[in-house]
Amino acid sequence: MSQKATYGKALRIAAERLRASGIDSAMWDARMVLAHVLKVGHMDIPLQKEAGDLEEFDALIARRAQREPLQHIVGTAPFGPLDLEVGEGVFIPRPETEMLADWAVNHLSRQHRRGVQPAPIVVDLCTGSGALAAYIAHYRPDAHIVAVELSDATLPFTSRNLAGTSVEIKQADVTSEKLLEVLSDLVGKVDLLVTNPPYVPEDPNLAPEVYFDPHDAVFSGDDGMDTIKAMLPNVLALLKPGGAVGIEHDDSTSDAVQEAAREAGLVNVSPLKDLGGTARFVLAQAPGGG
Repeated sequence: MSQKATYGKALRIAAERLRASGIDSAMWDARMVLAHVLKVGHMDIPLQKEAGDLEEFDALIARRAQREPLQHIVGTAPFGPLDLEVGEGVFIPRPETEMLADWAVNHLSRQHRRGVQPAPIVVDLCTGSGALAAYIAHYRPDAHIVAVELSDATLPFTSRNLAGTSVEIKQADVTSEKLLEVLSDLVGKVDLLVTNPPYVPEDPNLAPEVYFDPHDAVFSGDDGMDTIKAMLPNVLALLKPGGAVGIEHDDSTSDAVQEAAREAGLVNVSPLKDLGGTARFVLAQAPGGG
């Protein structure tokens, strides 16, 4: 790109390059990359101003044209009111997961008035970037929240994203009986459990960006159900009588997740649709509780 071009022209050229690479959100991605380079909001780009040195912008656009996720390039991913640090080694939180986070906050509002003791106990299994735990902590700083993650590569992101909150981080395998040893003080006491586990059926033909996420944070066997099925006994053991759980799952497995939840002993099992009308989450409760 000519250094005498305006920023507006630079954006148009970059967007054409991204569009040619099969990226539907080409102009948006180009704007976000340029805003990142200029350290301004994407609405504050001086489109008519003669562009300065575009070497960094060109290099980042080249990375995006290779289908590296935009979030890796700019280093953050928005999640509700939060901007979470992401990069190689951590799953990028998706916008649809915000619905699960919102359901969790609303559930706490209905069941546990803020400031009333004892504080609600919340567990986030497979926390990854810490997105769900951070979202809940943002709106309910009074809650006792524990976030669980297994991956050594992911945990530094978890820690940085949850810095400044009271969220407690534990390293453990959510599918192992040892989870109940790690969380021994919470067994049978958890008011609310949320999880966005690996749930995608193994598939080599998804969008290239998907494969930049850690494999074990995305895929879970041929039907996408391995982790969910294995973790459900631990979910039931952690919940107090009447405690609630929200599970995100693949858009093809709602019926299978509901059946697995019932087989594990959970009750009041029901689907929750995302904003697009797809059954994306399963809600349930531990039996008892009046």
